Amino acid sequence: MERSLAIIGAGLSGLIACKYVVEKGFTPVVFEAKEGVGGVWNHTAETTKLQNDKESYQFSDFPWPPSVNEVMYPSHNQVLEYIQSYAQHFDLLPYIKFNSKVLDLDYVNGESHEEMEAWDLWGGTGEPFNSNGKWHIMVQNTKSSSREIFQFEFVILCIGRFSEVPNIPEFPPNQGPEVFNGKVLHSMDYSAMDDEGAKELVRRKRIIVIGSMKSAVDIAAECSNVNGLEYPCTMIQRTVHWMLPSANLWGGVKLSYLYFTRFAELLVHKPGETFLLSILATLLSPLRWAISKFAESYLRWKLPLKKFDMVPNISFHQDISSCQIAMLPEKFYEKVEEGSIILKKSQNLSFCKEGLIINGETQPLETDIVILATGYKGDKKLRSMFKSPIFQKHIVGPPTSTVPLYRQVIHPRIPQLAIIGYAEDFSNLLASELRCQWLTHFLSRQLQLPSISNMERDVKMWENNMKLYGGNYFWKSCIGVFNICNIAKFLDSKCSNIGEKSSHCRSRNKWPCSLQVHQFEFMILCIVRFSGVPNIPEFPPNQGPEVFNGKVMHSMDYSAMDNGMAAKLITEKRVAIIGSQKSAVDIAAECANANGK
Repeated sequence: MERSLAIIGAGLSGLIACKYVVEKGFTPVVFEAKEGVGGVWNHTAETTKLQNDKESYQFSDFPWPPSVNEVMYPSHNQVLEYIQSYAQHFDLLPYIKFNSKVLDLDYVNGESHEEMEAWDLWGGTGEPFNSNGKWHIMVQNTKSSSREIFQFEFVILCIGRFSEVPNIPEFPPNQGPEVFNGKVLHSMDYSAMDDEGAKELVRRKRIIVIGSMKSAVDIAAECSNVNGLEYPCTMIQRTVHWMLPSANLWGGVKLSYLYFTRFAELLVHKPGETFLLSILATLLSPLRWAISKFAESYLRWKLPLKKFDMVPNISFHQDISSCQIAMLPEKFYEKVEEGSIILKKSQNLSFCKEGLIINGETQPLETDIVILATGYKGDKKLRSMFKSPIFQKHIVGPPTSTVPLYRQVIHPRIPQLAIIGYAEDFSNLLASELRCQWLTHFLSRQLQLPSISNMERDVKMWENNMKLYGGNYFWKSCIGVFNICNIAKFLDSKCSNIGEKSSHCRSRNKWPCSLQVHQFEFMILCIVRFSGVPNIPEFPPNQGPEVFNGKVMHSMDYSAMDNGMAAKLITEKRVAIIGSQKSAVDIAAECANANGK
């Protein structure tokens, strides 16, 4: 008998979930409130680009198109087109009901909540499907406003965190937006506009952006592009965070090499680690501190942080552990230097008729429009999906706790439901693919869940561990530097269950963050010299690679490609190789084999 399965959301995670459940023989129904796929990538500021380099944000079985081969950080339009192409390539569109907004979910199985609380196994049986349990899904057509109830045996929630429920700061009476004569809107409303509409809104206006993360810097940059020096944009931050001009640090060392590899995993303590691994993490803690200082020193050198009083008070490691870093738009600090963006810090602010008063000053900052880039209430959005008050309480506990998801997928106390894409990390696409593969193998009964108590114990251990490194800036949905640990755990503990046919299991030794972990009593480091940090020759100004119209790369990057990709790169190309040692002659021979005379 075919099992009924619903997926809520046709963003990145929803599409991946749809693709993998279809491969397992299910026929899902995907409910999407908007008119197209792509989720948040449908509504972003014009200056928004992918924060990852594209190699770390790529489907395992669907590469980026050739049109973006020369782009390190694709634009939001390129990312959206890539996601849309993925849906078309795997023929996912027929499964999607567009303009279908899910209002709530109600679990019906004839058992009381007291009986469900007494379950030892998930859903009472530990199985993905319960013969008695059904989810009733209330869906509203966004065009006609008509409502309909659908019934399914299993639901996959892929609603994300960064949409629908904006986080609006609270102000004392008579000090909020209601006393301001200008316009106040959230970044969500700004991003929902088309590019021209957004430009018209801010053109020749005095703009203040409140916020310190990605949306804030993107909107400030966009306002600067439109208005220049005539109407500078002011950006007010309560807490300054580390921002990156690119994913490379000193010497071209990629941030991912320092924080998202198996070696980086050894630098932090993890739940369930052996005594030896605990000792190793303790011994390597000075290196963890040094890596953080390495990143901070580069950013202090690269960006005029001290000049504009924008040096964060927290370490880079703590910021990245709590998902509080972001990529700056192009030439952001050049705009700050020229004066088209003005940066200010303030712990307190309030509205007045003319604009804003910061830090208790008597002179207001006069403005026409205030844009609140203050984030979203993802927990409130998630809670509102459930009709049952008990499930609402289960899904989002106290403010100091995580959403308790086993493997960031399964809530131990909510049966026949999975959540994909809520936990935030620095490799969302990779993590979503792995979680979906794990989930679909569970749905097809190829692996079993632990007991409810063991799942809850596992979730609590990981939560305490994340708080250890995130500190006061711990974010409820952020797994930060533990992204690699969780991906590792998927691969190491589940590849044996889901089989080597899984694309990630098959290629796990090729992924920088997916190498197998083994336990030993003694370790000898034989990491040699010929990797990690390439030797890039120095050139006089205007005589280096920056003036060249072609592509320049180091042999390290060439050798990191698989054979097919390397051959494709050099075929029918005029290739020059600089060097006289082994790698130079080897690459020259490959070029000759590929191109002949």
